[in-house]
Order: sequence, then C-alpha cells, then structure tokens
Amino acid sequence: MNGVGGTSAGGCSRRAFIQTGMAAAGALALGPAFWREAFAAPARPGNGPYGPPAGSPNELGLILPEGFGSRLVAKGGAPVVGTAYTFPIFPDGAATYPLDDGGWILAVNSEVPFAGGGGASGLRFGPDGQVRDAYRILSGTSTNCAGGKTPWGTWMSCEEVDDGHVWECDPAGEKPAVERPAMGTFKHEAVCVDPVGRRLYLTEDVGDGGFYRFTPNSYPDCSSGLLEIAFVDSYGVVHWNRVPDPSAAATPTRKQAGMTEFKRGEGIWFDSGIVYVATTSDNKIHAYDPVTETIEVVYDQKAGDGPLNGVDNVTAAPSGDVYVCEDNGTNQIDVGILTPEGEVARFLTATGSQHEQSELTGVCFDPSGKRMYFGSQRSFGGPGALFEVTGPFRERRPAVPVGGALRLKAHAARTASIDRFRRGGMAVEVTASRSAEVVVAIRARIGGRKVTLARTTAKLAAGEPKRLRLTPSSSARARLKGRTNLAAYISATAKNGATATSDSLSRDVRFVKSKSR
Repeated sequence: MNGVGGTSAGGCSRRAFIQTGMAAAGALALGPAFWREAFAAPARPGNGPYGPPAGSPNELGLILPEGFGSRLVAKGGAPVVGTAYTFPIFPDGAATYPLDDGGWILAVNSEVPFAGGGGASGLRFGPDGQVRDAYRILSGTSTNCAGGKTPWGTWMSCEEVDDGHVWECDPAGEKPAVERPAMGTFKHEAVCVDPVGRRLYLTEDVGDGGFYRFTPNSYPDCSSGLLEIAFVDSYGVVHWNRVPDPSAAATPTRKQAGMTEFKRGEGIWFDSGIVYVATTSDNKIHAYDPVTETIEVVYDQKAGDGPLNGVDNVTAAPSGDVYVCEDNGTNQIDVGILTPEGEVARFLTATGSQHEQSELTGVCFDPSGKRMYFGSQRSFGGPGALFEVTGPFRERRPAVPVGGALRLKAHAARTASIDRFRRGGMAVEVTASRSAEVVVAIRARIGGRKVTLARTTAKLAAGEPKRLRLTPSSSARARLKGRTNLAAYISATAKNGATATSDSLSRDVRFVKSKSR
C-alpha cells in the first residue's frame, strides 16, 4: 500500500522541479473579514465578474460564461492523452504544485469505494499546459475523497471509510506514500495546515462527525503527535479533548471523548489565521480562530434561504474569488463563485446525460490562476472525468474602493474565556477605509472605576484587515484573577492625519468562566 514512483518525460527527475515551502502551498491572504462578508447570509446574488453561464451545453455537457472554453483532460478508465497511464475512475479532491520550469503537477484523488481501488494520481503539465506525464502517487487504498495541500509541498490524501487513514504523498511520485495513523482512524474527508500554530485540522464525513486537530511531535513530521477532538461550549469557546486511542481499535475516535457534532464535515481550509470548516448536512461554514480558540458560524443557509446548496469542495483563486463545488443531488450541478466584491453567482453548470447523477469535485487552479481544474465524479455513465476551463480569469484581487470619510470596522468574539484572556490575550480584527493610525483597547468597569485591561496601537493600510492581539497588563491580570464573569467593551479610534478625519467605535464583549466537558 505505497505510492508508485516513476520518472518524468525525458528522463528528468520530477523531484528536482517541485518548488517547496510556503510558495508551493499557494497561500492566499484573503483575511477573515473577507470570508465573513463573503459568506454572510443573505448574500447578494448576481452574475459575477464573468457573467452567467450562457447558451447550450457544449460537447462536454458544460455551460460556461462567454469567452471561456473547456477541454477533457482525463476520463476514468482511459489513458491520459499523451501518456500510457490509465486515469482512475471517480476523481475527487485535487491541488496543484508549481514547477521550476513553469509547469505544474496536479495531484488528484480517486474515490473508488472498494478495497484497494482508490488512491491518487499525479499529472505533470508543461509550461504550455499540455500533459507531459501521468503516474500513481498512491495505490492500495480505498475511497480517497478530499485531502489537503501542505506548506512543505506534499499532498495529504484522505480515506473516507470508517477505518480510513490519511496518506502523505509525494506529488512527483518519486517517494512512496506514507500512512499517517497517528492522525486517526475514521472517515476522513479533508485536512488543512496552520503553519503558524504548527498544527493540522481534519474533518470527518459522518452525520455525527467530529472536528479534529493534530499536533505533530516534531512539525512538520506527521508520523507521531497528539490527536484531539473539539468540544464547543455554549459561549463558542473550543475545548480540545485528547483522543485516547487514535487507532479506534475498540471505540470510534468521535466517541472516546466529549465532542460537538459537526454534521458531515467536508471542505476545510486555512486562510489568514482562521480555519474554515464546511458542514454539508446543515449547509454551514464555521470559522475557528486558533488564537482565541473560539468558533463561529459565518454562513448558514437556513432552510434554503442562502445562495449555496450542498457546500462541498472549496478553493480560493489568486484573484481572491472563492469557487464552490455543489453536491446537490440533481442533474444540474454548478461551480459557484463568491467574489471579494460580495457577490455570489453561478460560474459554470454541468448538465445533460454526461453528468447525470454526478457531483463536482476537486476545484483548483494552476499556480498562475489562469486554468481551472475540476472533476465530475460519475460523469459519462459512471467513470467520471477531469476537466480544464480556460478564459479571461482575473489574476489579481480587485482593488478595494477607498475614499470619502474614514470608516472603521472591528470584529472580535462576543464572548470569550476569562482564563484564556488572562493567559494569552484576545484577537481583534480592524479595517479602515483609508490608511490610518488606530488605537484599540479593552476596558471594563471594576469596583466602580473604568479600567483599561489591554491596549495596543497599529497602522492600517486602506481596506486591508489587520489582526491585533490585545494582551492584558500584569495589573489587569491581577484584577481578573478569581472572576467568573465580566462585562467589558472594545474601543477603537482611527485617525488619518493627511485628511484630518477620524472614526471610532465600541463593541461589547463578555468574559466568562468557560465550561469544559
């Protein structure tokens, strides 16, 4: 049950080409404010930056916006064009990895449900976008659904079966895939990496599934470490309970410790200090802050009122546009788009006999953001296929309109653990419509006196969210010791000296003695 190695076209080593480090991870700093506004319900429906899917389906059963084209990259059970490699059926999660020659590797899973039929493949593209090579990077596994890309340039492939594991794969296929049992034995869906906190977060695709985190003993080596499961108390504070037996030899991992159900955890990704978790059964997207260890719902469809139906695989393009694959159980399935301008729209539609009873999976972009890849898992009567879409994709985030009066926004948890605030402070995110200097403080009335618990200053660039950490002073920590409840407020004042404008705001926050389980 190891990945199969190989050599690239021309006999060159694939390993020599792969760019590693944070650049290979394709990190995209959109910021929590963007996600919170993008997924705020109700979203503003529209046509998006490219207009709606137009006209009749093309020969591949795809309806695209005007100016876009598509091609079939690989079909399940058939050789990949230009290679002798037979592409596996049922494609699912995918990611791309840049190469030094200007090409890239696409890692893609295969969600074949019988033992040994799943795994993952690597497709190597040249700078011209043509496939140069195709090969196995993981074999002998089952139901490899989604997964995740690591900052150190590997692909984490997740087995979506009760006794499933995470497999760490070399996209180049030169090193054997490695099983990571320390990350738990359960119905894995997806994984993401927090490179700052040096932890991995995982979802479980069952109705009463858990939200997990894994702390390697020696990051980024995932061969050993601590597996925990989340319990969310009534204040939104997350408590991480150790999973005593990650092998689940006698008891499923989600039943070994106190936990909160995440109903069919699907896509998970890390962006700008926040872990986002999509749960399909209740059509919600949750935002977890590792600094404050709090979680909130940033999108909730609420019985069909929201714009997204069947939230599944999600990716963010270099443009800042968020693309969402729907698994909605119909014969008309979309890839939707959420824009930094706050608009939600259909980008493309897969329909007709080619996509009957299928679902769209693994949406991702090449490193330049000019080519989109996605799978239609059971298209063409069952085997599925991998598609590429090209056209006038935006390659950069649109400029944020600024000007006029200075406007200040702030976001922070409405309820927080008083003990955790004493130990490590609290995160506050601030945004100003113009460049400004901001003073942010947390204040409360204690013993009849107004007390400043924490204070910080920062310079803000126009329209760019900035996360600040407010740490209590030693005297404030002493005042808070032994307290179980305290009403406080966050104040922020911003000034732009060049325009002599200012703005201020205040937000209530309640500190409580958190309740663990």
